[in-house]
Amino acid sequence: MKISLSLLFPAALLCVSCSDQEQTITIVESKVKPKIEVITSVAEPEQISLYETIDKSTKEFLKYKPQFASMIGVKNSDAGFYYHNLLDNYDIEASAEFRQNLAKIAQLLANLESNHEDIDEDNRQVMANLYRYFAGSPEHDIGFIDSYFGHQPFIISQINGPLVDTLYTFTDGKQIASIKDANDYISRLEAFAKQIQQVEQVFIKDSQQGWIPPTAIIKSSVDYLTGYTEIPVQKNTLLTHFSDSLDNLSQINSADKELLLSKAVTILTTKIYPAFIEVTQAVKSVQDKAPKSDGIWAQPGGERFYQYTIKTQANSNLSADEIHALGLKEVARINADMDSILQQLNYSQGSVAQRLIALAKEPRFAYTDTEQGRQQVIIDLNAQIKAINKIMPTQFKTPISYKVAVKAFPKEIEDGTSGGQYNPPSLDGSKPGVFWINLRDIENLAKFDLPTLTFHETNPGHHWQASLNMAQTKLPLLRKFAAYNAYVEGWALYAEQVAYEMGMYDQDPYSNLGRLKAEIFRAVRLVIDTGLHHKKWTREQAITYMTENTGAPHSEAKAEVERYMVWPGQALGYKLGMLKILELRKQAKKLLGNRFDIAEFHDVVLLNGALPLSILEQKVNDWIAEK
Repeated sequence: MKISLSLLFPAALLCVSCSDQEQTITIVESKVKPKIEVITSVAEPEQISLYETIDKSTKEFLKYKPQFASMIGVKNSDAGFYYHNLLDNYDIEASAEFRQNLAKIAQLLANLESNHEDIDEDNRQVMANLYRYFAGSPEHDIGFIDSYFGHQPFIISQINGPLVDTLYTFTDGKQIASIKDANDYISRLEAFAKQIQQVEQVFIKDSQQGWIPPTAIIKSSVDYLTGYTEIPVQKNTLLTHFSDSLDNLSQINSADKELLLSKAVTILTTKIYPAFIEVTQAVKSVQDKAPKSDGIWAQPGGERFYQYTIKTQANSNLSADEIHALGLKEVARINADMDSILQQLNYSQGSVAQRLIALAKEPRFAYTDTEQGRQQVIIDLNAQIKAINKIMPTQFKTPISYKVAVKAFPKEIEDGTSGGQYNPPSLDGSKPGVFWINLRDIENLAKFDLPTLTFHETNPGHHWQASLNMAQTKLPLLRKFAAYNAYVEGWALYAEQVAYEMGMYDQDPYSNLGRLKAEIFRAVRLVIDTGLHHKKWTREQAITYMTENTGAPHSEAKAEVERYMVWPGQALGYKLGMLKILELRKQAKKLLGNRFDIAEFHDVVLLNGALPLSILEQKVNDWIAEK
């Protein structure tokens, strides 16, 4: 979920990153930096209230992350301040302070006596773990801390980081429902120009330490940054979204609207575009110094950073070699299953990937590269959501109340981003969850691939899981959006299989083929991620492996491989998380026999919120024991 949580946060929805932390930016050039007032160990741990500590530290966290507050739609009273005119601060000094304070909070929560009367052991353990996660790798003073993916190694890339993710804060962060909202939008535009400059300073600092993205990522980043300023200001999404929002604002007169639009144009023209041009030059200036090798191992201390990401993003104690071998085994198994289906459908010539490519090009499975074709994709995805919703009660006991919408990625970012992404709804439900679909290469978007993508991003996948997590009143605010990548992405991949088990593909063997194609895609990720970052594969080697084993077109394989280069370890969470959930389900079925209830099992997995896989395992074991 960039669960971009991802995400989750938008994305969806959930786990790992590094040094450059965030604080509040005020539009007025305030020199006062909000500081985390860390509760120290002066008092005895048993004298400290768990929930007072969590509440205070959450409010301080949000002061550094007002964009996250916007994404989740937290009330001002719960945030502890008014945040709608603020953006995250990437000031180097503030970021370091933020990380240090999060590490102290994590240690404080870890030291609280578990037998204290107000201690909820789950909340204590998980919140301590979350703050430790957001503190990042202690030995790597580089990158930035993402609100979902945690410690990220590169603050500038083609797929994430402030220069990409902040755009969502404007277009999907908060509705403009009043004149005050419109003025807040203008304030955030001012703040964005300053944020870009801060990002540039972090990039320069990291570069001076020898931490520079690989050559291919530098090129893709430059392509994105250059393309952004090539868009005429009048067609920039930040302006068109603002203009459309003002058109729907009944209480504004034409003179005030023109004044606000004029301010927005001025900021874009004189501040944001020049800042983008300047940061583009900074990235170009290190091109000759960028490592020619493509894995994180080529960075200073990169091997250790990869081990850190395996533990945080994949929530695994397996070695890179063990994960690589598991991936090869899963690729072979799924490949055989797809071959069997293709043979039954009378497609027998060529490799499985070659047959998938040929199948995707058949006119009956293709969309036209027209505006009508793009609209048809959105219509079809909404129809698939409606269909799955009808049968959700067959395997799910607790319903959800949050809505989900389908949107196409903005043109400005579609070339560098993934095929699909999910952002959660606001807590009050005023803003729905969003399933973002990438329409950059629509003629290669096979219709039989889309149902599985829909079930992954919406129901019973990311949207269902996020909605149930958010509805749990016993969970502290940050736990409602907990960044556990292996749990969140593992659940969404597991949800694809559940949709199959609920009969969604019974009359459609081609879409079932698309499901297996999606699963082998995740198995391939185990091979490629460890290949790039541990076995020193090249980008070209990884792209070839993906096209030969998935049938993905070159444009998609390129975008995916470059995503793994930027997000080491994140791609491991899908298959490893799914396999753990399937293992727990198999164990529960074996021990409970006819007392096993799939809907109860799903409640156990979902109603405790996103968790480290070890705690999830304990929850399932407790349920089995109770039964």
